Amino acid sequence: MSEKVHVLLSEITTSLQIPELPPPNSGFNHQAIYFSLIIPTYQERDNIPNLLKILSELLNEFIPGQYELIVVDDDSPDRTWEIAKSLMGEYPQLRVMRRKKERGLSSAVIRGWQVAKGNILGVIDGDLQHPPEILIQLLLTIKQGADLAVASRHVKGGGVSSWNIIRRFLSRGAQVLGLILLPGVVGRVSDPMSGYFIVRRTCIAGVTLHPVGYKILLEVIGRGNVNQIAEVGYVFSERQQGESKVTWKQYVEYLQHLFRLRLSTGVLGRVKQKINLPIGKFLRFGLVGLSGVFVDMAILYLLSDSTTLALPLTLSKIIAGEIAIFNNFLWNDTWTFADVSSKQQKWHQRLKRFLKFNLICLGGLGLNVLVLNLIFSFLIRNKYIANLIAIAIVTIWNFWVNLKLSWRVTDVK
Repeated sequence: MSEKVHVLLSEITTSLQIPELPPPNSGFNHQAIYFSLIIPTYQERDNIPNLLKILSELLNEFIPGQYELIVVDDDSPDRTWEIAKSLMGEYPQLRVMRRKKERGLSSAVIRGWQVAKGNILGVIDGDLQHPPEILIQLLLTIKQGADLAVASRHVKGGGVSSWNIIRRFLSRGAQVLGLILLPGVVGRVSDPMSGYFIVRRTCIAGVTLHPVGYKILLEVIGRGNVNQIAEVGYVFSERQQGESKVTWKQYVEYLQHLFRLRLSTGVLGRVKQKINLPIGKFLRFGLVGLSGVFVDMAILYLLSDSTTLALPLTLSKIIAGEIAIFNNFLWNDTWTFADVSSKQQKWHQRLKRFLKFNLICLGGLGLNVLVLNLIFSFLIRNKYIANLIAIAIVTIWNFWVNLKLSWRVTDVK
């Protein structure tokens, strides 16, 4: 009996559109299956054997015979694709594509989805920084009715193992920019930069995708027809083999992607998804903000009024705003978000929460100062009425961004 010849998948260069039905003949079998997982790789020869072993063991137990693993390699100099191909005999559900004409993680994922036979499509990094066992939880959420299941670092059970302060700042800063530019897209998930998720084929079939750089989740949410989204917490681990591919270029590409999605979807575009807000927390946050208004007004009067200290308006506003921020943090930490703060009562944890809250509110304070001066100078010559209007405008900023970013401190050993 002759040994079976394992052939690489043909490289695709057509438009980046997922077919509505799995391809009838993709060189694997002639029937649709339940789940296709794409593993985009570049220079991962040391990680790919172990990753394939773990994934196969997990999926063989959970959905035996109803899955496939597709490695899409960007012609790695270390010949990752060749290592993966050599393992096809050991793992019958494995297929491999070697790309020579294209580069980029996002497009690699889409090319894998284009040849996939699964009704459920997924992606996981090839460097073992995404814990494979979380995949089962993602699949379970899809079975329970979700359209998109996202592994998140910013929900219960999530975190990062050893990021430095610069990388944390860049990650959070990128999320804040996303909330400003694309609130209807970025605001639907706690971790919009996640590269670990699964989605129903029907949600993205027939849509031409235009990804930029590494972050394809934004594209799926922004252009796809995704209704119910579920998130599963996971701890992002440092890689054990190979070199990290995170550079400044990825953050620049992320910004480009945000602007492109913003321009292509628009306010009246196809992104009309409802964003579910925790009403209880919203009301408590609003009451805390109201207390901050009184603190802000009282301090502003004491500092700026001609009968008291008579300090300049801008300086008075900055001091009054910072004191109000401190007041709001204390109330929010002990009341609004008590479910989180009660479990993280150490001083360094509280300090982290305060610094995050303060940075977000200081951004709002800068906007508040600008609006106050504009209204006072050009519209209403009453600094208190002008201040009330400015506070009302900035309240939207403070609630929305704090809802998505604050009180999510996770210390992971």
